[in-house]
Amino acid sequence: MIWIEILAGVVIWLSFWSLIPRDEWWFRGADFPRLQILAAGVVAFILLLFWHEPWDKQREIILVLLIAALAYQLKMVLPYTFLWEKQVKQVRQEQLNPAQQISVIVSNVLTPNDQYHLLLEQIQKHQPDMVLTLETDQTWQNELSVIESDYPYRVPVPLDNLYGMHLYSKLELQDTEVKFILSDEIPSIHCTVILASGQPVNLYCLHPKPPSPTEAKDSTLRDAELLIVGDQIKDLDESCIVMGDLNDVAWSRTTRLFQRISGLLDPRVGRKYVNTFHADYKFLRWSLDHVFHSTDFALVQMQRLPHIGSDHFPVYVVLQTGRVFEQIQEEMEQTDADEQEAQDAIQDGIEKAEREEKTVTDEIAQDYKNEMR
Repeated sequence: MIWIEILAGVVIWLSFWSLIPRDEWWFRGADFPRLQILAAGVVAFILLLFWHEPWDKQREIILVLLIAALAYQLKMVLPYTFLWEKQVKQVRQEQLNPAQQISVIVSNVLTPNDQYHLLLEQIQKHQPDMVLTLETDQTWQNELSVIESDYPYRVPVPLDNLYGMHLYSKLELQDTEVKFILSDEIPSIHCTVILASGQPVNLYCLHPKPPSPTEAKDSTLRDAELLIVGDQIKDLDESCIVMGDLNDVAWSRTTRLFQRISGLLDPRVGRKYVNTFHADYKFLRWSLDHVFHSTDFALVQMQRLPHIGSDHFPVYVVLQTGRVFEQIQEEMEQTDADEQEAQDAIQDGIEKAEREEKTVTDEIAQDYKNEMR
């Protein structure tokens, strides 16, 4: 009996631990494995309910708390199942218009991964309009050069720090800019893509650092970068797509706040999780790779692609724009509290970035002084 209560206790603790509004990785990490926590909680619930030993007060309290924890976890993950109302409409067969469509593959390739042919096979098979690769260095750029004849518009940012990115496009790109929003190590690509119909779409490609003991010690910069982009988008009455490895799950507080601030939609809501990480561990997966879009887009197709040797699966999404979709799809409602929370998070991120920049500058100055002695 004791091990059942321990299992239930862990589920209860992790569920309410994630409610603590802190940015340190040991708090934010509880956002990720909600499906796993829910599964463990269901097992504990069944065992508690049907265990043959007599009921006592402790068992009753644990059961009540466990039910509360399971209800909370269900609230967070249930929207990403067919049981929920779809946030993004499906394009019907009679509505299909290739000139108004955009297809993308988003793939975190894992820099040391040398199975280049596996990604190339998926690109050849699906022939997307755009390919966004993440964690790509110069070697990956060289290996992907075989697709350059098909993708005349390119934004290469090869880096050796696991944050390189490359954008390949068959569609015309305008106003292309590589920005380092809060860190000189973390690039993002901002541009306008022109659809075959001539319609411009604002495109943002992101890959912020995750909160983890080996990366960022907290989620402050990640959250701020995402919300800065969301804050820019909210004032635009234009078509927008945000895509990339956001190192955050779809159901996290920050991702949902980003959606309310930006007004962008998530095609996974009401459909499926599209868990892309970790590709090597079937029972330890969650959604880290995202494609969000404005209300004028509806979904044609969305699927997770096969393993390419990375720790992430690629994701393939086809969207179609049209005034009819904008009229029937609604943004998530934003409140004054959301705006204040977003601005506070952005300010915290800016201040943290300034402190880190000053620390690096001071270290460089100290190294120079030491060399001069």
